[in-house]
Amino acid sequence: MKRRIFLTGSAAAAAAPFSAPRVARSQEQRILRFVPYADVAVTDPVWSSTLATRSHALAVFDTLYGTAADYSVQPQMVAGHVIENDGKLWRMTLREGLHFHDGTPVLAKDCVASIARWAKRDVFGQLLAAATDELSAPDDRTIVFRLKRPFPLLPTALARPSTLVPAIMPERLALTDPFVQVAEMVGSGPYRFLPDERVAGARLAYARHEGYVPRPDGISSQTAGPRIAHFDRLEFHIIPDPSTAAAALQSGAIDWVEQPLIDLLPVLRRSRDITVEVKDGAGMVGHLRLNQLYAPFDKPAVRRVLLQAISQTDCMTAVAGTDTTMSNDRVGVFAPGTPMASDAGIPPAGDRPDISALRRALEEAGYRGERIVMLAGADVARISAVCEVTAQVMRQLGMNVDYVSADWGSLNQRIVNRRPASEGGWNCYCTYSAGADLAIPVTHSGLRANGTAFQIGWANIPAIDAMRGRWLLAETLAEQQDICREIQLICQREVPFIPLGQLIQPVAYRKTLTGMMAGLPIFTNLRKSG
Repeated sequence: MKRRIFLTGSAAAAAAPFSAPRVARSQEQRILRFVPYADVAVTDPVWSSTLATRSHALAVFDTLYGTAADYSVQPQMVAGHVIENDGKLWRMTLREGLHFHDGTPVLAKDCVASIARWAKRDVFGQLLAAATDELSAPDDRTIVFRLKRPFPLLPTALARPSTLVPAIMPERLALTDPFVQVAEMVGSGPYRFLPDERVAGARLAYARHEGYVPRPDGISSQTAGPRIAHFDRLEFHIIPDPSTAAAALQSGAIDWVEQPLIDLLPVLRRSRDITVEVKDGAGMVGHLRLNQLYAPFDKPAVRRVLLQAISQTDCMTAVAGTDTTMSNDRVGVFAPGTPMASDAGIPPAGDRPDISALRRALEEAGYRGERIVMLAGADVARISAVCEVTAQVMRQLGMNVDYVSADWGSLNQRIVNRRPASEGGWNCYCTYSAGADLAIPVTHSGLRANGTAFQIGWANIPAIDAMRGRWLLAETLAEQQDICREIQLICQREVPFIPLGQLIQPVAYRKTLTGMMAGLPIFTNLRKSG
């Protein structure tokens, strides 16, 4: 499969130039301009699992615990904790001086309500909730977990820095139904969201939270340690055209592009003013998500045929070309390079699917020509690329594909629709998950497979949930790895999702920007020189 070309010659030249408002040089150093990979269509950190919402959430909210780049977990909003009763009682004490953006103090009851709301949506939170007898706030600074059984990963759950951030918000907002978006954006983190300046599909703006109290100790690393906001103002500029974003970075109108187009990296690397480097070595793993409530993907046999037909090599070539340092085409359930990853059930390298044989297998599996509504994120290059590859494979198999292309923000609001495709629902879509989220079973959202109550796609595979429970109780790494191999083999049979490969995506930023940490996009501890 040839690599897809997104922009060429005249198309790139025709892209409208982007320019940010010019301000005095001293003031310019106080503004950080960032281009996320897609619009932040949803600002509620619990309602949306997109990585764009995650970036917004990590600026606006704080969490009880923080996660460093080495995945160690450290107290953040809490001063510390005490564990009693053989691991079944946790007492956490909030730091003094914490305030929300509306000036009210952060109280334990706010944290309890925030955790409870988050735990209804997040895969790790659901497991924590199932192990909890009671979550309470006996006084303004104390949070108490009374557990049914020990849950040693409790701080890890409350420190999640990726999708569905366990963000602390005021109780009055945290009491909102988790399947309904909050009405206001009142955070606890280093930056205040400025809703009056939001221009849908174009810009979001934030101001430094003057009342934010950084943690006084530790080393700044991702969401752990002191989180210090050096900028008075943070702006997210939504620039769907990759060439325009690159030009804005080259001119200095933008400071940082989260995901520059792979085709444009050679040009950016030649600039003496720009740094291009990988900050998140775990990368992102592409997935084809399947709606298992309705035909044809309610049939495991149909899902298995599609799993065999889709080539990760073709998907990654479409995204990153043949540069193997930027992609991996042998991906199972867990992120490559992590301890739980294995090759269980993965075809040998170089195997090519026999489409003719698989067409016959699809008929035998029970596919009867049903219309398949595929949602495709047109404004995110890596998503659009794998959507085109997988749609082409489905058509080659004889599937009746209705390809619905739209901006990623709009599609993410549609995917929560559980109705049939004929009533505004969908059958499949492609997405990417942060590699760090796919390192262990309890953070892997695709493995939450217990029906309509939870993860989008609504798989009902009890064996996966049972294996995840066993993993939590495993006492050695070897036991955990054996369980994860078995989980991967179950996924080969039941196919809750289809892996499309791993992309190692570099960032690009002006060399005047210093202090950028390894890992996810974090907007604290950064500075800008003149």
